[in-house]
Amino acid sequence: MTGKKSAAPSPESIARANRQRLAHEEGLRAMADVERDAVAVRKNMVRLRALREAKEAEAQQSDPAPIAAAARKRKKPVSK
Repeated sequence: MTGKKSAAPSPESIARANRQRLAHEEGLRAMADVERDAVAVRKNMVRLRALREAKEAEAQQSDPAPIAAAARKRKKPVSK
């Protein structure tokens, strides 16, 4: 071996470059999928929050006294 670099790339280096290129492209697609899914989840959360708030507002208008504010009797502990 003389230590000089040839002008033409070896088949191994071409294959490695192709694998790296494909891995990079696959990574970009995966990141786009993750971001798209995250956007869909956030949109669904906003939709569900709006439904919940509307339901709570409707319940509050129909029954102004919340159940949690009602006085509850506590049971006395049983002594032995």
